[in-house]
Amino acid sequence: TIGEETIVDKVKNPKFFIDITKYVCPITFVKTKLLIESMATGDVAEVRLKGAEAIENVPRSVREHGHTILSLDLEDSKSSADGVHRLVLQKN
Repeated sequence: TIGEETIVDKVKNPKFFIDITKYVCPITFVKTKLLIESMATGDVAEVRLKGAEAIENVPRSVREHGHTILSLDLEDSKSSADGVHRLVLQKN
């Protein structure tokens, strides 16, 4: 029906956003976890993160806590693999 958000809409326009590019582990996941705790089940959030450790650990920790990773993509395709990424997750 018209007016219903699809998962694609939520990925493009997440309701929640946090930028943790200035932080290092374990603070990166602590900040992400606090964001997730403020969300309702089914809500979608975008997390902007940077660095190999955060890119590996934050998505893994999100999954271990029972939530879904919808996407994890480089913000700029010209940057290195440990550059800024955008992680989109859904709270379960």
